[in-house]
Amino acid sequence: MHQVQHYYDMCCRYRGKRVRITDVSGKEYRGRIVDVDQQYVYLEQESSGFGGFGYGYRGYYGHYGYYRPVFPIALAAIGGFALGAAFFW
Repeated sequence: MHQVQHYYDMCCRYRGKRVRITDVSGKEYRGRIVDVDQQYVYLEQESSGFGGFGYGYRGYYGHYGYYRPVFPIALAAIGGFALGAAFFW
């Protein structure tokens, strides 16, 4: 439970920033944090295509006339978190 709170706090702190999240199975997700709740962090996909997200996205986030898929990632499933633009184009 302590780890979930740690990732919740970190995701709240970096809301709006580009991140790379790795889940406990090693799958990597890249995007911008658009929302966080007590169970999930929601990433806006940054690149075209599905990238590391696979299929089954659950929603869209839009402003200024464009929409991008938003992917929920369970906070309890996060195994790693990186911040920064070094891994983005």
